[in-house]
Amino acid sequence: MAIITTDRPITSSANLRIIQDIVNTYPFCRTEILATTAFQRPIPTLVIGNGPRKVIFTASHHANEWITTPVLLKFAEEFAQAIQSGDRIYDRDAQELAQRVTIYMVPMVDPDGVDLVTGAIQTGSAQYQLAEQLAANYPSIPFPDGWKANLLGVDLNLQYPAGWLRAREIKFSQGFTQPGPRDYVGRSALDQFESRALAGYTRYIDPALILAYHSQGKEIYWQFQDIEVPGARELGQKMADASGYALADVPYASGFAGYKDWFVQEFRRPGYTVEVGQGINPLPLSQFDEIYRDNLPILVIAALGE
Repeated sequence: MAIITTDRPITSSANLRIIQDIVNTYPFCRTEILATTAFQRPIPTLVIGNGPRKVIFTASHHANEWITTPVLLKFAEEFAQAIQSGDRIYDRDAQELAQRVTIYMVPMVDPDGVDLVTGAIQTGSAQYQLAEQLAANYPSIPFPDGWKANLLGVDLNLQYPAGWLRAREIKFSQGFTQPGPRDYVGRSALDQFESRALAGYTRYIDPALILAYHSQGKEIYWQFQDIEVPGARELGQKMADASGYALADVPYASGFAGYKDWFVQEFRRPGYTVEVGQGINPLPLSQFDEIYRDNLPILVIAALGE
């Protein structure tokens, strides 16, 4: 029986439980708490493999893009099953893959925001009322479905020191000048628990590659400014060809202060933002099977780097 089910929106407690169940079922997997949020929700990791190549896969930087979390969790469970049974995953020998690479996952970077969008925070509670008050600053954004930020109203994927001042200038010019559902950059780069913890984790792991999962658009972004990482375009094109997604340039107004941007700038190694599915966030779970099918090759190709 599968540990992860995809018939209901995920919550931070479900994410934590699924990770623990995977670790309990497959003892060669491991987990730790990366950090806790301002509202005391844990941010767990899930690590699979013991190979010398290290990669980091992240999901749900944005609250209403929570459908990306079960993509990583399902991949983790299928990979672990295949390792245990000696099977293959996306036509690769899973045991050999696990000997070549260690995959560090952070499946839910923004547990506070995800819980708001998926209904785990009860209407009328203090946390819900706080979010309502912040959302009132931006009445044109649907609440809570339009919520991308953490519960302090900071957009976690505008928090990284890679053109952060330029991101601030752009978002302020668009009217996002105070905490709210989306596009507020915070008071300074890495001033939120979540982004600071992930940046520290990334420096500690020192990965060869990162994937940052978002929705929507069926696109893969690979560049930051004019930095040319050797082999990054070619590997991105291989992922695009295998998934049917487009290897695309980031829109200028969205091209600063993201996790992928910072990684490319800081490490000069391949980093990719993958925009899954199509439509209006949050995407419906009816798209999940297609999203997972499209992204399984991306995850395996990124893990191997070939």
